[in-house]
Amino acid sequence: MLHSVWMVVDRPAPKLKDIWIGANFWSRAGGPLMWRRFDEAVVRQELRVLRRHGVTVTRSFCYWPDFMPAPDTIAEPFVERLGRFLDLTLAEGMLTIPTFIVGHMSGENWDVPWRAGRDLYQDGWMLAQQAFFIQELASRFYHHPAISAWLISNEMPIYGGATSAEYGRSWARLMVQAVRAAGARQPVSLGDGAWGIELTGVDNGFRLRDLSRIVDFIGPHAYPMTNDPVRQHLTAAFACELSHFGLPVVLEEFGLSSDHAADTAAADYYRQVLHSSLLAGATGWLAWNNTDFDLPAQDPYRHHPFELHFGLTRVDGSVKPALIELERFAKLLKTIDFAGCSRVPSDTALVIPSYFDTEYPFTSTSQRPLIGAISLQAYIAAREAGLSPALVRELDGIPAASLILVPSTQALTAPTWSRLDELATSGSTVYCSYFSGGADVQRASWHPDFNRFFGVEHQLRYGLLNPVPEQTVTLTFEAAWGDLEAGTTLTYAAAGTDNGRAFLPVMPREARVLARDQDGRPALLVRDVGLGKIVLSTYPTEYFASARPMVNPEDTWRLYHALGAIAGVEHPVASGRPEVLVDALQHSSGTRYAWFISEAPRALSLAPILTDGWRLSSLDGQSVDGIELPAYGVAVYRLEAITEP
Repeated sequence: MLHSVWMVVDRPAPKLKDIWIGANFWSRAGGPLMWRRFDEAVVRQELRVLRRHGVTVTRSFCYWPDFMPAPDTIAEPFVERLGRFLDLTLAEGMLTIPTFIVGHMSGENWDVPWRAGRDLYQDGWMLAQQAFFIQELASRFYHHPAISAWLISNEMPIYGGATSAEYGRSWARLMVQAVRAAGARQPVSLGDGAWGIELTGVDNGFRLRDLSRIVDFIGPHAYPMTNDPVRQHLTAAFACELSHFGLPVVLEEFGLSSDHAADTAAADYYRQVLHSSLLAGATGWLAWNNTDFDLPAQDPYRHHPFELHFGLTRVDGSVKPALIELERFAKLLKTIDFAGCSRVPSDTALVIPSYFDTEYPFTSTSQRPLIGAISLQAYIAAREAGLSPALVRELDGIPAASLILVPSTQALTAPTWSRLDELATSGSTVYCSYFSGGADVQRASWHPDFNRFFGVEHQLRYGLLNPVPEQTVTLTFEAAWGDLEAGTTLTYAAAGTDNGRAFLPVMPREARVLARDQDGRPALLVRDVGLGKIVLSTYPTEYFASARPMVNPEDTWRLYHALGAIAGVEHPVASGRPEVLVDALQHSSGTRYAWFISEAPRALSLAPILTDGWRLSSLDGQSVDGIELPAYGVAVYRLEAITEP
């Protein structure tokens, strides 16, 4: 089925005019209260250190209680200090992104005293006050060459609370219109964190699908707390993948407190997040934040003291290892001319069910975060298998791809199942793993024609599950499959709740058995259909893994790798090991750049696996045969097609 290699999914990543490698900025002389005691000498020194280490842009903040002390009133001394900050920024050869409505910051909401409990989204007077403030500031400074873009708020869903989609959309439109009414033409986004239903499964009224028609870029904020190192490293990248709605994606906030990680571990985290989010389509990065603070008696640091130490620099101005990672990243992007690079299309599609980001009637909202966790785990397994998957939302339709992954999925809409049947008939390999669902509501697959689609006869009893009592599920292959030989075993630690830890008993009809479980039951089956295949796993292996700590890598990557081989998925270079992720960017000149990202806590040596006709060389043109990666290290090489003399 080598023809299927040409069935690819585009992975666009639009860019802004400026490539932002920057930091969220509060001066250590005051934090959120920096405008009250604005110290030009300190600010200049802080900007200079950042610029010296590759930072080109800051995100600056108009602390709303100070800048707008009364209705219809702008505090002129603070506006003058903002203007001076812009001048200092320009003098250091930098840009900034001012943020208007700053009512939330670092663990506390800072309300304007005259709000008197009015709703920020629905009260007409409050809408007018916000628009007045934004228009006034934008009109005064839009002509300043230090302004690169504007952000409407800082994490508005925390400050203003959740709202309905209608009011979230209306608020966003009015605030952006205020910027434009001032004459400003720089890019605008909301600063909301992209924490809505499309990324979390929880609807806070800030829907990216709606907002993408209003703003100029999407800005996820990522501070994951997970229980697996690979999950921790790739969660920000996954958020960026989920943020693609036809606009540039900027990782607007990411970082960590030195109270929560050693300096070397912080550098590892920065390195992982920067490079993995780059490969996930991010085109800008704003770390949180530029400096530590020595303000233990000042709120919010008094009650959130770990917020004192998120800085790229310490209170004495000395540089932390995380800033060195940012500097190295900036140098790399310059070396490869990142502005001329684009993502390489993928021949693997990972389906995100519409039940994750759509409000269907009489469906359980509790399952949405579960779908997100399963999708993240499947994304990790696909990356470990070297598949470079494209995330495809069911709501946007399923495109043709060599391999289509539908992991641990209880429900897709009826038309989507028909579409998958059509794609398999046309040559795709479609993989689905059975999942009974995470709630006690209509447990079992919601497929309208399950038996025919998979070529089996299921043996379910209504309202009952087939629990997995074993701690470990073992799949043994009866014949060779992809790169797996006959007799190969894959093992999975069973996990999850009583509503999800279940398998599907089936009898094969048109399908043939590829692998059986520890009790001899069919566990992996394939039905040949037209030019393609439909593969069924009777165990929700992705769900099992998503419910377990410290799990990666686990054997789902081996199954995905075999599926890729069957589907004809080919990439010029691979690592051959799950703990080293590989992906590439394409430069407009024709040059490709290959990334090797180690998820191993120890140094590794590996010989890259190259497809015939390709070779690796260092960025300065030296031939590469072997690769040495330090713990959690990253290496980037030129990937070149060999031309015959």
